[in-house]
This record gives sequence, C-alpha cells and structure tokens, in this order.
Amino acid sequence: MHLLLIEDDLDLGRALLAALQLHGFSVEWWRRAADAPPQLDALQADAVLLDLGLPDGSGFDLLARWRRQGCRAPILVITAQGALQDRLAGLDAGADDYLVKPFATEELVSRLRAVLRRCAAQASEVWTLGELRIRPDARTAELAGDALDLSRREFQLLLELARAAGKVVPKSQIAQKLEPLGEPLNAAAIEMHVFNLRKKIGPERIRTTRGVGYALVA
Repeated sequence: MHLLLIEDDLDLGRALLAALQLHGFSVEWWRRAADAPPQLDALQADAVLLDLGLPDGSGFDLLARWRRQGCRAPILVITAQGALQDRLAGLDAGADDYLVKPFATEELVSRLRAVLRRCAAQASEVWTLGELRIRPDARTAELAGDALDLSRREFQLLLELARAAGKVVPKSQIAQKLEPLGEPLNAAAIEMHVFNLRKKIGPERIRTTRGVGYALVA
C-alpha cells in the first residue's frame, strides 16, 4: 500500500520512512505544506500521515482543504499538539485518527492498519471476500483454504480490487497503485497481470467493464 508522509522533522521522517518500508508500505515523504499536492486524490495514496506543525503552514489547513475537495483517503494525524482541544479539532476537521508524539512505531503501524481496514469495510487483519482470505500485513492470500502463489504485482492487484470489492476500479487507478513511485503501468501490463490473477483465483471472480476497469466479485 502507498502512503503519503508529511513530516518536517528530518530524524523522525527518516525513522518513519525506514519503519514503514520495513512493514511493506511504499512511502512518499514531504517536509513542507507547499510540497503537498493541492488535490490529494491525484496521488492515489492509500493513506496519509500528516504532521500539523509544518514550517510553512498548518496541517489543519491541508486536512480541511482535502476533505472539502471530497478526498476519502484515510488521514492519520501525527503531532506534538496533544491538548484535548487540538485532538477534537483534528478529528472534527476530518482526521480518521490522531496520534500524539512521541509514539511507538508499532502503535502507529497498528493504527494505520486499523484505519485501512475500516476503509476497506473489513473487521479484522484477515480480509474475507467469499472464499478469498487476504492478509495485507503478511502479504498472503488463500482461496478455499489453499495458499495462493502470487507475484508481488498480482498480490497488489488483488489487494487493490479487494479494497473496493464489487465496485469497478478504473485502469488508471490500478496503473498508479501498482507502481506508485514510478511511471504508471501501461494497459498491456495491467491486462497481463489481470490475466495471470484470473488463472489463480478463477476468471469468474474478476469482472471486466470494457473501457473502464475491473471489479472483484466475491
């Protein structure tokens, strides 16, 4: 999964970047409000870690702007501003969670997984969709109790479709999510990964909407 980290502290940012990558996340890190995208949806981030006390602006302003634009990506505030009034203001402005510094990396990762589960409408670390069972943290999947041998890209594709199970995921979104830090995949590469995934989970489980994208059918 792809994260956007907005944190101005150099030492903390480096530590978080290393820890999150160790847990299997890809991360883009920015240190100023001016570096953050005007439209968060353009980045196709799965979640955002947002510091409030930035050197050139307020994280509150970024949070409020993104929510006004209709952005639904989970946003977890990480800040030294721990007063009750600050916490309430952050949550009321649209934060999905609020974590006060200093914090343990393990707690941050656990809270991050929790908001991602809620976003995907899953109640536990094991995502269940019919006979499919997916463990995002362990990067494993099973079909009817049998382990699936998936490549990295096939697992990313399955996870992206599972996050919006039953809904069509546009090809453009898949292209960006499968290569979040580089050039989006072309249509031929996406079709190849979909073809390979269909062979492993059953062609009936991935529905094509011609000219638009794909949907996972539980």
